[in-house]
Amino acid sequence: MANLAVVGATGLVGRNVLETIKRKNISYDSLVLFSSKRSAGQEVEFDGKTYTVQELTEDKTDGNFDYVIMSAGGGTSKTFAPLFEQHGAIVIDNSSQWRMTEDIDLIVPEVNAPKLERKIIANPNCSTIQSVVPLKLLDEAFGLNRVAYTTYQAVSGSGVKGKRDLEEGANGKAPEAYPHPIYNNVLPHIDVFLEDGYTKEEKKMIDETRKILNLPDLNVTATCVRVPVQDSHSVHINVTLDKEATVQAIQDVFDKDDRVVLVDNPENNEYPLAIHSTGKDEIFVGRIRQDQSLPNTFHVWCTSDNLLKGAALNAVQILEQLLNSKGA
Repeated sequence: MANLAVVGATGLVGRNVLETIKRKNISYDSLVLFSSKRSAGQEVEFDGKTYTVQELTEDKTDGNFDYVIMSAGGGTSKTFAPLFEQHGAIVIDNSSQWRMTEDIDLIVPEVNAPKLERKIIANPNCSTIQSVVPLKLLDEAFGLNRVAYTTYQAVSGSGVKGKRDLEEGANGKAPEAYPHPIYNNVLPHIDVFLEDGYTKEEKKMIDETRKILNLPDLNVTATCVRVPVQDSHSVHINVTLDKEATVQAIQDVFDKDDRVVLVDNPENNEYPLAIHSTGKDEIFVGRIRQDQSLPNTFHVWCTSDNLLKGAALNAVQILEQLLNSKGA
């Protein structure tokens, strides 16, 4: 049992964190919900109790918390995560603020475990999370030489404004979250552009993949795309392996491991779909085929709910990982 706090409790991810805590029967002694000043005072019904959401201020970080899950943006995390840490809490942070900080763990529980040099644990980028799990399985079986991503990311990855742009774009309303309409459109642009022409989102996937898999020299590239889909990200992974492999051998690796769900029967039009992964915890993989342009290279299609495994679920699984480790 533990004293928990959830920061950003009224947001899309925060609400999913609470639902996941309840669904996975995480035991706790106390729970405090925090938000920005704008959302403070709201009442949240959770697990048979009514909670009044509090504004997060510096003096409230000294609240005898054991674990704090933060889903409130990089600026908030930069200010408050170290304060919670100083007062003894382990912080699980959903923002990009700490991911590439050298002494801070970047964790996907199916892939790696925290060392806790610092008491801040970073939750990776949503598309990275769903991608590194099948890549970990392939690395264990065959070794990795090169990875090329193309993502097809849902608008819920941009929060409420992204979903609103898609819904209201059908009526011709100008977008708020995106520089161009997302309704009936595809945007090869997620986050800001960097000097080398890549976007920050693409840079995140490249750097985070290497860190999580502990393969600093792995060849990785990415193109990240926003598509007019409400929920669940899809990722095309083009992967070159070290050891000789076949499509059947890769399918067998995925089929025998419960860290992913294999859906790969194209003859019957069965392959991972965003509408099937939405609302589910699992990572789905399929459409596995050999790349005929490169030796020992394969295509893998992957879908997962970006608000669950891509954010809230992964954070709660990290909490479970910590609680189980403490119990051991």
